[in-house]
Amino acid sequence: MSNTTLRGKVWAAVTQAFKLPMALIRRMITTLINRVWMSTLPSPKMSAQTMVDCNRRKMVVGLGNPGMNGSRHSVGMAVLTTLAERLGAPDSWRSDRQVSGEVIVTQLQDIQLVVLRPKLLMNINGVSVAKAASKYLISPEHILLIHDELDKPLGKFGIKHGGSARGHNGVRSCVDWLHTDVMPRLRIGIGRPSGKMPVDRYVLGRFSQEEQNVLDSVMKQSVDVLLTFITDSQPQTSPAEGRRASRKNKSRTLSPPQDTTEEQKQS
Repeated sequence: MSNTTLRGKVWAAVTQAFKLPMALIRRMITTLINRVWMSTLPSPKMSAQTMVDCNRRKMVVGLGNPGMNGSRHSVGMAVLTTLAERLGAPDSWRSDRQVSGEVIVTQLQDIQLVVLRPKLLMNINGVSVAKAASKYLISPEHILLIHDELDKPLGKFGIKHGGSARGHNGVRSCVDWLHTDVMPRLRIGIGRPSGKMPVDRYVLGRFSQEEQNVLDSVMKQSVDVLLTFITDSQPQTSPAEGRRASRKNKSRTLSPPQDTTEEQKQS
């Protein structure tokens, strides 16, 4: 094969790649990163006593992009700030390289609560979540994700009991990494952009002062709901009931949509 022909084929491949939608390219890159990281997760063996202890352990995760405090996409991390204050541990954050994030480990009634703030980009937040779940031996149904929600207007928030990621890349990463979608979520409404503003630009933008005033009250009320959910709720579905995918083939099984969303609105 001549050099000219080879260069032509390479150039054709490159130009074809640039024709792919950016969303698909990002998805391909994320999948590649996931495969690289996947082999690093240990599979700890648990004794009967450890299993009992694990049922008293839960984790709350604020999804977002590190270093982008105040942005709509990182509102899940903002909720953690209010949560840490309510738990009396605002200065207890510690960096943990083993989980690629910052954590607070505290006691809430008879529950050992792990609060996780990933230090990875939103699209691979699931890496941090899976590492923390493995280290602290927390099952997916005891992991609550907090994230922004485009389909709820600012001032509204609600609990969703598992189900699909609904287009949220941070949630999708967690579903991919934990091989299940049973994780409950606290969805904080940010609304959709007005006019022709692209969604990606909107979610990465910061709240206006007026929006921040609304959000401050939402933070307090959502943490009230969150703490009640953590201390009162029972697992919605056991992984044994079919929602966990086989680790052998790295696939996942999605649960059917549920309409049990508990919703609050800021008055």
